[in-house]
Amino acid sequence: MAERSTAAVDVADNSGNQPPAAHAAKATADGVDTQNGRAADGPMPEKDGERTSAAPATAPELHSGHKLARRYRLEECVTRLDGFSSWRAMDEKLRRAVGVHLLPADHPRARTVLAAARSSALLGDPRFVQVLDAVEENDLVYVVHEWLPDATELTAVLAAGPLEPHEAYQLVSQVSQAMTAAHREGLAHLRLTPSAILRTSSGQYRIRGLAVNAALRGITSDTPQRADTEAIGALLYAALTQRWPYENDAYGLAGLPKGVGLIAPDQVRAGVHRGLGELAMRALANDGATASRQEPPCTTPEELSKAVAAMPRIRPPEPAFTAPPEYQHTTYQQGSYGRPLATGRTTAQSVVVGPPPPPLQSRTGRALKWGVAALLIAALGLGSWQLADALLDRSKKNSGDTNHSTQQGPQDTADKKDPVPLAVKGAAEYYPDGNPQNTDGVSKTYDGDSSSYWRTKSFNDGPRIEIKPGVGIIYDLGGEHEVSTASIALKHRGDHTTLALYAADSMDPKTSVDRMKKIAGATTKDSAVNLTAETPVKTRYVLLWITDVPYAGYDDFSKAGYKQGITDVKFKG
Repeated sequence: MAERSTAAVDVADNSGNQPPAAHAAKATADGVDTQNGRAADGPMPEKDGERTSAAPATAPELHSGHKLARRYRLEECVTRLDGFSSWRAMDEKLRRAVGVHLLPADHPRARTVLAAARSSALLGDPRFVQVLDAVEENDLVYVVHEWLPDATELTAVLAAGPLEPHEAYQLVSQVSQAMTAAHREGLAHLRLTPSAILRTSSGQYRIRGLAVNAALRGITSDTPQRADTEAIGALLYAALTQRWPYENDAYGLAGLPKGVGLIAPDQVRAGVHRGLGELAMRALANDGATASRQEPPCTTPEELSKAVAAMPRIRPPEPAFTAPPEYQHTTYQQGSYGRPLATGRTTAQSVVVGPPPPPLQSRTGRALKWGVAALLIAALGLGSWQLADALLDRSKKNSGDTNHSTQQGPQDTADKKDPVPLAVKGAAEYYPDGNPQNTDGVSKTYDGDSSSYWRTKSFNDGPRIEIKPGVGIIYDLGGEHEVSTASIALKHRGDHTTLALYAADSMDPKTSVDRMKKIAGATTKDSAVNLTAETPVKTRYVLLWITDVPYAGYDDFSKAGYKQGITDVKFKG
C-alpha cells in the first residue's frame, strides 16, 4: 500500500514502492514564510506525488497593533499569500517575540491547518520550532509558534558560500534524525526548503513549519517519507555546491544547467567531500543508485540517517594557528637606547654591536685571575667536607633511634586517613532547559536498592546528547564536606557514558554548569564508574551531570535509543 500524507495525517506505509521524485513537473508560485517571515525568492518545484489545493487569494485584513486573545500583539506582517498571512508578534503575557500564521475561519484549509498545528505541538521535539498555540476565534484561525531571534536561515548561510564538510555533515545528520522521529509519529513536513532550516548560535539546526507550512499551502503527498528524504538531499546538495539541484533558480541559488539533468556535486564544484556528495545523490536519485559506488538509494529519512551514521565521522576543522610576532631585541636591551645613528635620529631597531674588549693581559690581571680561582677551590672543598660530616652525623643519630624512624606523628596520621562515606540527605533532578527526564525516580539512585534506577529518556542521537546540554541530579549532603570520590552503578554498558561531578551552590542553582566548580569526571563503557578528584572540593550540593549515553534496546521504561540509568550513587570525602 502506498503511503499518503497531508501535513498532519499519519503515514500509512513506510515501505511502499516509490516512483522517481527528482523530476520537476511544474513550478508553482510559492511564498515561503521564513524565520523573519520574508517571502522566498524562487519557486519550489512540485514533485511527483505532491498536490497543491486551490485557495482564495484574500487574507485577513489586520494591521500592526491588533491583539489576538488580548495577548498576542501583531507587529509586522512578513508574508501575505494564498489567503493567509504571517506576522512577527509580541506575547505580552510572557514578554517574548512569537510568530503567528493567520487565515479566515472559512478558509478551505483552516481545519487542516489547525489539525496540523496541534499534531506538531504534540510531538514536542526541541529539534523543531515549537507550536505554542492553535486557536479558532472571532472568525479567525491562528497558529502561534516560537520566534528564534538568534537563529539564521540556511538561505542566508548559503548566500555566503558552501558549507565546509563538517558543517554539511552536521546539517544532514541533524535534519535526517529529526525527520526520522517526526515520521515515526506520522508527521511529514513536505516543505523542507533552505528557509525552513535555522542554524542557532550554538551550531544546532532547527526545523520550522513541521506539518503546518504544507497545510497552509494545501500540499499533500502519496509518498511523504520519500518527499522529505529528497528534500533533505536537496539541502545537502545545496550546502556542498551552493547550487540548487534543479533547473530553476530558487532561494537565492542558481539552478543546474538546463537539459543536463542531475549531476554529481563534485562535477559542479571542485573539492566536494566524496562521501557527502554520494549521500546527496542517494537521497535525490531515488529511482536508481549512484554511478560511483552503486549504493542503494535512500527513500526514507531513517534510511538516510543510518547512511549518515555509517560514514566515517567527519571531524571539525582545526582552529587556525597564528604564530606570534617574531621577538626582536631593541637597542635599549643591547645597551644603546637613544644612541644617534648616521641619520642623526634615534631608533628602537637592533644594531650591530662590536665584540667585547679582550680580558686583561697584564701581569696584575693574570695574578688576580689565579687568586680568585684558588679561593673558589678552597671554598668548594670546605663546603664539601662540612656537608659530608653533617650527613654522617645524621646517619648515626637515625641508626641509634629506631623508634623515630618507625613512628608517625599525629599530623602524618591525619594526612593519610581514608575518605569516609558522606550521607545523602536529599536529591532533585536538574534540568535547566525545562524538560525533566524522570523526577519520580531520583530517590532510587541512593535508596540502597541496586535493582531500582533513575533513567533518562531515549534519545535518537548519541552517544553525545545533542538536543540538550546534558541531564543530571543534584545531591544534598546535609552540610559542607570535602568531596573527593563518588561511585555510581549504571544500567547500560556500551560506547559510551560520560559523567562529571560539579559543586553547586544550592538545589536550584542559578549558574550554568560551565560556571560551576568541577570536582571530577570520567568516561566509561562499563556498568559502573568511580569518579576521583585530584583535589577534594568543599561543598554541600553536588551535581552529577551526564553528557554522553550508550545505545540500548527497548525496555519497559522507554523505546530503543541512546539512554542510561543510574543507581547506588555514593560519595566519600
